[in-house]
Amino acid sequence: MKNKGFVKFREDKCKGCELCASVCPKKIIEIREAVVNAMGYHPAGIADMEECTACANCAMMCPDGAVSVYKQDQGRGV
Repeated sequence: MKNKGFVKFREDKCKGCELCASVCPKKIIEIREAVVNAMGYHPAGIADMEECTACANCAMMCPDGAVSVYKQDQGRGV
């Protein structure tokens, strides 16, 4: 059974450093160039949430605590 994940970025805390994107094994994290947060940065976001496996590498790498990962096992819910 494949684990699914849900990642939430706190755009207000994200500085767009791309550390989270650099450790994503699925390469689904991208910097959202069309968005600018209150600090003047382009925050990160997920390109394809369906591909997320909830590995939490992104959350562990984030120096600002801007990433939260939630794991959902198929059939069990969050």
